[in-house]
Amino acid sequence: MSEIVRDAHGNQLNDGDAVTVVKDLKVKGSSVVVKRGTLVKGIRLTGNPEEIEASIPKVKGLVLRTEFLKRA
Repeated sequence: MSEIVRDAHGNQLNDGDAVTVVKDLKVKGSSVVVKRGTLVKGIRLTGNPEEIEASIPKVKGLVLRTEFLKRA
């Protein structure tokens, strides 16, 4: 089984969880900024324990680092 994925506060994350962004993040290759406090629903785990995949209304297929997320 893959490694346990944890958020910025050490909580375990699973497929389908909802997370909140804890810092404003600029999206590479776009002028979009994901604001602090944005709720991201239905995350998907990747093979890397430091990254998750998610979609927000402005950006599909977004990869976020777990150090900038907290479990909602």
